[in-house]
Amino acid sequence: MLVFLGCGAVILSELDSTAINNFAIPLVFGGTVSIMIYSVGHISGAHFNPAVTIAFWAIKRLPGVRVPGYLFAQFLGALIASISHYLIWGKLGHSFGQTILSTGLGAGLFIEFIISFGLMFVITSVATDSRAAGELAGIAIGTTVAVSAFFAGPLTGASMNPARSFAPALMSANFENIWLYLLSPVLGASLGAFVYD
Repeated sequence: MLVFLGCGAVILSELDSTAINNFAIPLVFGGTVSIMIYSVGHISGAHFNPAVTIAFWAIKRLPGVRVPGYLFAQFLGALIASISHYLIWGKLGHSFGQTILSTGLGAGLFIEFIISFGLMFVITSVATDSRAAGELAGIAIGTTVAVSAFFAGPLTGASMNPARSFAPALMSANFENIWLYLLSPVLGASLGAFVYD
């Protein structure tokens, strides 16, 4: 749902700038995260992001035996969403919502690291600390995604999520800087989890 709705909003904006305002795209991503946390958080812990899964494993809050299944489901879900975009719009005139670097490489690495750090810091604080108001976790996490996307979207695409970046890159056959979107969110999220702990 994150890739289907969020990247779908990006595609709509690319194909018809009157269909959706660029200002709304971060709200679609953040809102989708919030909705899905409340929908399936009690089932899976709301793991929609490989960087989050790896960070929880790194701080020993997720058994290693679960990590491969979570990663498989996250990448498969993102790929199914991008294939759905192909079925809806074809391949021409859009980027499948791909995260594209619009700044220098060093700045892009730093931005993705920092926003992933912040996202995981918030996730760890509101979703795993019994002192926090757990019923507000979806709002806090979704808002963090939206606010990060408002700032970083024009610069890096505000990925924070390797699966979210990989599926559109695969469908558009453009792997430029994909390593940045696979590596930086994992490092940033892992440090964010360690720092909160």
